Amino acid sequence: MFYLLLAIFGCMTGISAVLFGFGGGFVVVPLLYWMLLGTHGAGSAAGQSAMHIAVATSTCVMIVNALVASRRHQRAGNLIRHYLWPLGAYIGLGAIFGAAAAMWVSGEMIRYAFIAYLAVTIADCLLRRGFLEQAKGLEARRLGTAETLFGGVGIGVIATFLGVGGSVMTVPLLRRCGLTMTQATSMANPLSVPVALAGTATYLLLAGFSRFGLGPWFVGYVDLMAFLVLTLGSLLGIRLATPWIGRIPDRVHARVYIGLLVLVLLSMCLK
Repeated sequence: MFYLLLAIFGCMTGISAVLFGFGGGFVVVPLLYWMLLGTHGAGSAAGQSAMHIAVATSTCVMIVNALVASRRHQRAGNLIRHYLWPLGAYIGLGAIFGAAAAMWVSGEMIRYAFIAYLAVTIADCLLRRGFLEQAKGLEARRLGTAETLFGGVGIGVIATFLGVGGSVMTVPLLRRCGLTMTQATSMANPLSVPVALAGTATYLLLAGFSRFGLGPWFVGYVDLMAFLVLTLGSLLGIRLATPWIGRIPDRVHARVYIGLLVLVLLSMCLK
């Protein structure tokens, strides 16, 4: 039952990666967190490291999701190079610091940070102009130097600390530059790659400082079995979602995006 649920939710992560830019973190982190606690118990080694395992495995799954989804969007012509570089490089730099910081705080603190960040993001999308409705008659503007540098590093730190890929920061940022939801969510995938790579590598290296022995199916904090099942499910989801690229009306796309964030927030608050 554990792996069946992982496969189903893995499929959902593939769909969300293609259509909304979520590389997996917003589905995988809450799912694995609760399933590890329910399967192993809060007092076990896996239970006490549940949030770290969930975040580390999430970043690993995001590598596959983000790369495959990026390729699909490249073929569809939705990627715009000057929004990807050098922003992606600064995101990668921040990701190293974010993953290192996450290793030195408790899993419960990461969970509370995850909840707080979601709440702020949802409020920002609802209250500030430029997200729910695309600006009419205005050309898309380029990111400024300060936005690229400080925004990129900040996105990398926060995204890797929480294991969420950064889409909830990159999508609103690009959306307010005047891009459509299809363009903004498309570019969230390649911009999640540096977060996923840096986060996974750092978690694997720093897990050596952990006092817990998690078992033979773990490499660092990455649950290999969960990773394999989630990845297979996500590849199916990506295939199913690809025909829908660019076909969702912009207003609907923006509202469904926020609705998904609300669902994840509620799931993490139920404890």
